Amino acid sequence: MSQHTISRTLSKAILKPEIRIKLKIWNTFLTGKLIKFDNYMNLIVKDAKEVYFGRGGKRSKDLGTVMIRGASVIYVGQDREKLIFAGTPEEKLMHREESEEV
Repeated sequence: MSQHTISRTLSKAILKPEIRIKLKIWNTFLTGKLIKFDNYMNLIVKDAKEVYFGRGGKRSKDLGTVMIRGASVIYVGQDREKLIFAGTPEEKLMHREESEEV
Protein backbone atom coordinates (compact mmCIF):
# COMPACT_ATOMS: atom_id res chain seq x y z
CA MET A 1 0.00 0.00 0.00
CA SER A 2 1.45 3.36 -0.97
CA GLN A 3 2.11 6.16 1.49
CA HIS A 4 -0.52 8.30 -0.27
CA THR A 5 -3.19 5.60 0.23
CA ILE A 6 -2.38 5.23 3.94
CA SER A 7 -2.53 8.97 4.46
CA ARG A 8 -5.88 9.22 2.62
CA THR A 9 -7.37 6.34 4.62
CA LEU A 10 -6.28 7.78 7.96
CA SER A 11 -7.53 11.24 6.93
CA LYS A 12 -10.99 9.73 6.46
CA ALA A 13 -10.73 7.79 9.74
CA ILE A 14 -9.87 10.93 11.72
CA LEU A 15 -13.33 12.32 10.86
CA LYS A 16 -15.15 9.30 12.33
CA PRO A 17 -16.37 9.39 15.94
CA GLU A 18 -14.81 5.99 16.67
CA ILE A 19 -12.37 3.68 14.93
CA ARG A 20 -11.23 0.13 15.56
CA ILE A 21 -7.53 -0.77 15.46
CA LYS A 22 -6.34 -4.39 15.22
CA LEU A 23 -3.01 -4.90 16.94
CA LYS A 24 -0.37 -7.56 16.33
CA ILE A 25 -1.01 -8.90 19.83
CA TRP A 26 -3.23 -11.94 19.35
CA ASN A 27 -6.97 -11.06 19.31
CA THR A 28 -6.47 -7.54 20.69
CA PHE A 29 -8.28 -4.47 19.39
CA LEU A 30 -8.32 -0.82 20.42
CA THR A 31 -11.31 1.43 19.90
CA GLY A 32 -11.45 5.18 20.30
CA LYS A 33 -11.28 8.56 18.55
CA LEU A 34 -8.27 9.04 16.24
CA ILE A 35 -6.67 12.39 17.07
CA LYS A 36 -3.35 12.45 15.14
CA PHE A 37 -1.21 10.26 12.89
CA ASP A 38 2.08 10.52 11.00
CA ASN A 39 3.71 9.04 7.89
CA TYR A 40 4.83 5.94 9.84
CA MET A 41 1.24 5.22 10.89
CA ASN A 42 1.95 6.08 14.53
CA LEU A 43 -1.45 6.93 16.00
CA ILE A 44 -2.72 8.97 18.92
CA VAL A 45 -6.12 7.76 20.10
CA LYS A 46 -8.32 9.53 22.65
CA ASP A 47 -10.71 7.65 24.96
CA ALA A 48 -9.02 4.39 23.96
CA LYS A 49 -10.49 1.11 25.10
CA GLU A 50 -8.59 -2.17 24.79
CA VAL A 51 -10.74 -5.17 23.86
CA TYR A 52 -9.28 -8.67 24.08
CA PHE A 53 -10.98 -11.84 22.86
CA GLY A 54 -9.46 -14.89 24.53
CA ARG A 55 -10.26 -18.27 26.00
CA GLY A 56 -11.76 -16.67 29.09
CA GLY A 57 -14.13 -14.59 26.97
CA LYS A 58 -14.15 -10.93 26.04
CA ARG A 59 -12.33 -8.53 28.34
CA SER A 60 -12.01 -4.76 28.02
CA LYS A 61 -10.09 -2.04 29.78
CA ASP A 62 -10.30 1.78 29.49
CA LEU A 63 -6.90 3.28 28.69
CA GLY A 64 -7.55 7.01 28.13
CA THR A 65 -5.31 8.74 25.57
CA VAL A 66 -2.64 6.47 24.07
CA MET A 67 0.05 6.55 21.39
CA ILE A 68 0.28 3.42 19.23
CA ARG A 69 3.41 2.62 17.29
CA GLY A 70 2.69 2.07 13.60
CA ALA A 71 4.68 -1.18 13.49
CA SER A 72 2.20 -2.82 15.88
CA VAL A 73 -0.91 -1.95 13.83
CA ILE A 74 -2.38 -4.54 11.49
CA TYR A 75 -5.36 -2.49 10.29
CA VAL A 76 -7.47 0.53 11.09
CA GLY A 77 -11.18 0.20 10.46
CA GLN A 78 -14.45 1.85 11.27
CA ASP A 79 -17.47 0.30 12.92
CA ARG A 80 -19.73 -1.07 10.21
CA GLU A 81 -23.00 -2.91 10.08
CA LYS A 82 -22.86 -6.48 11.29
CA LEU A 83 -23.42 -9.07 8.61
CA ILE A 84 -25.93 -11.88 9.08
CA PHE A 85 -25.55 -14.96 6.93
CA ALA A 86 -28.88 -16.50 6.05
CA GLY A 87 -29.57 -20.14 6.83
CA THR A 88 -30.59 -21.30 3.35
CA PRO A 89 -28.74 -20.77 0.05
CA GLU A 90 -31.81 -19.08 -1.47
CA GLU A 91 -31.67 -16.32 1.11
CA LYS A 92 -29.12 -13.62 0.55
CA LEU A 93 -26.66 -11.95 2.84
CA MET A 94 -28.53 -9.44 5.00
CA HIS A 95 -27.33 -6.40 6.88
CA ARG A 96 -28.48 -5.14 10.23
CA GLU A 97 -27.64 -2.11 12.28
CA GLU A 98 -25.30 -2.42 15.27
CA SER A 99 -28.04 -1.51 17.75
CA GLU A 100 -30.55 -4.17 16.65
CA GLU A 101 -30.94 -7.26 18.79
CA VAL A 102 -30.85 -10.76 17.29
